[in-house]
Amino acid sequence: MSEQNKPDVELIELLRKNDERAISLIFKEHYSFLCQTIYRVVSDAHVAEDLAQDVFHDLWKRREYIEISISVKAYLRRAGINKTLNYIRDKKIKWDDESKLPSMATTMPNAEQYLQKDDLKKMIDNSIDALPDRCRLVFTLSRFEEMSYKEIAGSLGISVKTVENQMSKALRVLRASLKEVIKES
Repeated sequence: MSEQNKPDVELIELLRKNDERAISLIFKEHYSFLCQTIYRVVSDAHVAEDLAQDVFHDLWKRREYIEISISVKAYLRRAGINKTLNYIRDKKIKWDDESKLPSMATTMPNAEQYLQKDDLKKMIDNSIDALPDRCRLVFTLSRFEEMSYKEIAGSLGISVKTVENQMSKALRVLRASLKEVIKES
């Protein structure tokens, strides 16, 4: 684990002392990041905002007892992912009938149109967003949250084999949707 930076230590101390400026500063600094992190998993802006606000609310409620041994940003990221996984579990969100999901188009414009880094990132993000829900969730937890297949299986209440199958499917679909860019590289 990395050592906490000085501003984080000071913020945590202010937070423990019931200083509302601390939660305000933490919120202003990290709210957008936390919403984006949660959105990658649930793909619903309203749910992402609600869950992010819940994370900050929980932080304030537990302020006197909170132990943050990593950066505030890393702590909030992990708290956001945990809150999101609990939301998914509690809502019993299932993706058993993927045939009802819209099919994904696999034809993409020529790679020359995506010379700019931002355009390529948008293209990749769009391809990930177009994945079926379960594939996107498993892919996001694996690639962006760096969870192992075993951790993902435990968090989602599915087998490791299901995680492997969903990752294979996600990678196959992404390769197909990005094949023009991959071919040009």
